[in-house]
Amino acid sequence: MCFTDPYCAWQKGTNENLNVLLREFYPKGHSLERVNEKTLKKNLALINARSKKILHYQKPIDLFNENLAKCCT
Repeated sequence: MCFTDPYCAWQKGTNENLNVLLREFYPKGHSLERVNEKTLKKNLALINARSKKILHYQKPIDLFNENLAKCCT
């Protein structure tokens, strides 16, 4: 779960989007305390591996590796 800083409205959109994505795996009212850590990490990896509209439908890891190759070669 993510929390925004007080008076930082620009953070709320990202927070709400992540909450919606988590709801696909864990319905509302489901406690994450009961979830196995390995399962939680797997589900978070699936969320992070999705292509994103804001990134022109590219995956964050692909862009990270691309930029890493540019700066470190």
